[in-house]
Amino acid sequence: MDALRQLGENAAGAQMHGPHPQPPPPECSLEDFLKHQPAKFDGKTSPDQADQWMKDMERIFDAKRCPNESRLAFTVYMFTGEAEHWWASMRLVMEERHEEVTWEAFKRKFLSEYFPDSVRYAKEVEFLQLVQGDKSIAEYAERFKRLGRFYTMSLDEEWRCRKFENGLHGDIRLMVAPLSIKDFAALVERARVMERMKAEVEAQQVQQQQKASGSSGSRSRVEERKKPYSRSQPQVARGFTP
Repeated sequence: MDALRQLGENAAGAQMHGPHPQPPPPECSLEDFLKHQPAKFDGKTSPDQADQWMKDMERIFDAKRCPNESRLAFTVYMFTGEAEHWWASMRLVMEERHEEVTWEAFKRKFLSEYFPDSVRYAKEVEFLQLVQGDKSIAEYAERFKRLGRFYTMSLDEEWRCRKFENGLHGDIRLMVAPLSIKDFAALVERARVMERMKAEVEAQQVQQQQKASGSSGSRSRVEERKKPYSRSQPQVARGFTP
C-alpha cells in the first residue's frame, strides 16, 4: 500500500510541476565550427562555386544548430582578400542606411554580389533545355541534379522522372519509358543498366563483324591457292619442213 501511495504522489507531483525542462542546446563555438574545416572565401570564384560555398557553410551551421548571430560572425571570419573588403564596405553602407545587419540580410547581399539573379535565371533555362547529348547517364544525372536546384517551381518526383526520361538518348528512352518509373533514383539506375547492356551488345556486334570479315578473307586466300596455275601450251610451228 505504501508503494502504491508513493507512486500516486509522484504522479500528482509530475502533473503539478510539469515535465522536466529540456537542457539547452550546446553552444556553437568558433572552435567547434572550425573542426569541420570550412573553406575560406576570397570572392574570386565562379557564381556556381560561390553558391556551393554558402550551401556548405549552412550545412555546417544546421548540423551544429548555430544561432543566426554566430552564423554571420563565423561566415565573415572565413572571408579573405576581396570578399573581406567587399563586406567591410557593404556593412558600412547598410549601417549608413540604418539597415539591420542580420544573417538573412547578409545572405541576400552575398548572393546578389556573387550569385546574381541573372545567373540563376540562366541556370534555370539551362535546366529546362538539358538533354543527355554526348554525356553518359551518370554525367547527365549529375548535371540534372545540379541544375535542378535552380528551378524556381516545386519539383514533383514524377515530373523530375519524366523530364529526365525525355532528355535521354532515343534508344535508351524507348527501353525505360514503358516502365513508367516514378522514383528518380530508380530511373537513373535503370537507365544506367540499359546503357551498359547497350554497350555490351554493340561490342559483341563489332566482334562478330570482325570475325566474319576475317573468315571471308581467309576463305578467299584459300580458294586462290587452290586454283591451278595457268600453263602456256607449247606451240607447234606449222608449214615448216626440216
